Amino acid sequence: MTNELATTLRVAESGLRAQSLRMRVVAENLANQHSLGTTPGADPYRRRMVTFGVTVDRNNGARLVNAGRIVADDTAFGRAFEPGNPAADSQGYVLRPNVNGLIESADMRLAQRGYEANISVIEAARSITSRTLELLK
Repeated sequence: MTNELATTLRVAESGLRAQSLRMRVVAENLANQHSLGTTPGADPYRRRMVTFGVTVDRNNGARLVNAGRIVADDTAFGRAFEPGNPAADSQGYVLRPNVNGLIESADMRLAQRGYEANISVIEAARSITSRTLELLK
């Protein structure tokens, strides 16, 4: 395998790992978009996000995607008037998670497309390798 092909596969692999983590975090957000606190005034589920960065592979100079930390989204919680809810405060308000299902769905779709693009790169590299081997026979 040539150095360029190995570098291409390494870059695609890093993209797959990053997008896979991103999809898992988005799925967790969607699963918890209705998770309230368990006691009056307690915080509900807080949306999480994945940070991304770039690292350089010292062996070949390739720029790799690095899924960094998972951080909490510090946007404000929503509030809803639900005086009968066990999580309601003294005025009858319940804090709602800061998760917006539409934003999470769009983020999931973007992560899926990124994942699929990296799979396509790996499949193309595999195809090139197979054709090269056939020509060498």
